[in-house]
Amino acid sequence: MKKVSIIDVAKEAGVSVSTVSLVLRQKGKISDATIARVQAAIQQLGYVHNVAAANLRASTSNLIGLILCDFSDSYAVKVMASVVKELEKQGFMVFLGQPQDNEGSLERCLLSFNQQGVAGVIYLTSDTRQASLPDRLRLCPLPLVVVSQTLLDETCDLVMRDNRQAAALATRYLLARGHRNIGYIGGEADCLLRLQRLQGIRACLRQNGIVLKEETAPTCSEETFAASQATRHLLDNNTTLTALLCHSPTALIGAINGIHQVGRTLGKDLFLTQQVALIGFEDMLHVNLTSPSLSYVSSASEETGRQAAELIISKVRTPDLPTQRILLSGELVVRESA
Repeated sequence: MKKVSIIDVAKEAGVSVSTVSLVLRQKGKISDATIARVQAAIQQLGYVHNVAAANLRASTSNLIGLILCDFSDSYAVKVMASVVKELEKQGFMVFLGQPQDNEGSLERCLLSFNQQGVAGVIYLTSDTRQASLPDRLRLCPLPLVVVSQTLLDETCDLVMRDNRQAAALATRYLLARGHRNIGYIGGEADCLLRLQRLQGIRACLRQNGIVLKEETAPTCSEETFAASQATRHLLDNNTTLTALLCHSPTALIGAINGIHQVGRTLGKDLFLTQQVALIGFEDMLHVNLTSPSLSYVSSASEETGRQAAELIISKVRTPDLPTQRILLSGELVVRESA
């Protein structure tokens, strides 16, 4: 059977080949009637548009390379889903790479992107300890957008969570509720996510004449048992604490257990001195069946993905755009725990 060509479609629709090409690429000012005739001809003849070949002829690509190193990170996975959704809406497709934690693997990933003809790269990092990009990415000749949970010391197009603002948002809410003794549970000492949130908490407390004591912000490993032990020790030694901000869902679950172990309860009623208000920093849908229900500052993962997709498309279409740094703060979702 003869392969249907764009010439056959043009003859069937009674238009020029260039008009069919414009319809396929969704370019130019073509009337709705003409578009309908071309689409009807395509459907009747069974024509399949070879996007890769068209991109090669036009020296363009609708492929975006997406690097995601850690599929166990729930925030990164949510951002990835949002990126893919937004890119597909704009007519782009995603070529996914998952390099291991070394430069050689990353270089092979970028080489694969180059071989596939991607137009740009989104790097979705879950590393909260490094403030710099891998050398190989810094030398990437393609348009690059970085999505990070923490602020990077890099001159690059960056979309990230505004951790200081998110922590200040939660702290202001607790202060407005009358809390004056507020602690922070979780995160390791070298975690930039923790450090940036603590900066936001300290700044907010200082504005109200309050100093955050180091002992009220204990570090611990990312395990529920460690967070439970840290919370128990914290409350045993700081009986006036009435509110806790939790570094992660793991820290939050551990904190609930620690609160119960010292004979206190979870909630927002300041008149019951045994209660401890609790706020987290993630979209904790998997723990929303607790009683009381949990308050948190959302991670803005969907908006982060949308902004990253829009930014890489802009960089692909206009490479000379100035470098942008987009900071996104989540929304405070108030429930029964605070």
